[in-house]
Amino acid sequence: MTDATILRSVAAREPRALDEFYDRFARRAYSLARRVCVDETLAEDVVQEVFLLVWRHPERYDPARGSVSTWLMTMVHHRAVDAVRREATRRRHTVPPGEDGAEWLPPGPGADEAALDAVVAGHVREALGALPAEQREALTLAYFGGFTQREVASISGIPLGTVKSRMFTAVRTLRGLLEGRVDRGDEEGTS
Repeated sequence: MTDATILRSVAAREPRALDEFYDRFARRAYSLARRVCVDETLAEDVVQEVFLLVWRHPERYDPARGSVSTWLMTMVHHRAVDAVRREATRRRHTVPPGEDGAEWLPPGPGADEAALDAVVAGHVREALGALPAEQREALTLAYFGGFTQREVASISGIPLGTVKSRMFTAVRTLRGLLEGRVDRGDEEGTS
């Protein structure tokens, strides 16, 4: 049974459909959540939240945007990052002030650097959107999902050589699309 078929069964509220869906993806989902969250309990919460979202809103899957596994792993990644951010915020509010009474703030980018990062991110998103769906899926799983090429092949159900070829072609295409638009190299020391 294909991933999309199982998801349609979940949407139709067929008995055991969510069990089958969970059995098929839970291990990969937890692995990704654990890598992002580091904390075991936080990762478990993320996976539970994502599968609950699948149960409540299976219609949110859009086959035009990628495979079921890409959709699911993207949700896991986003939820895991959000969970880590929430946890960091919670910890920041519970950290006692420094000895001199001043609150410690971690060093971060200035407003100019944050604005530049947002522009660069916009260019990258636009370039990714120009890629064929199968190349975009391979890059998304590898770079944003944190999967190895072998794991991408397993998730996508395609040979490893095909994944490597798609990623190589996609990266070369992205370089061409972004050339002259994105330059984040170190400019110190140049005249």
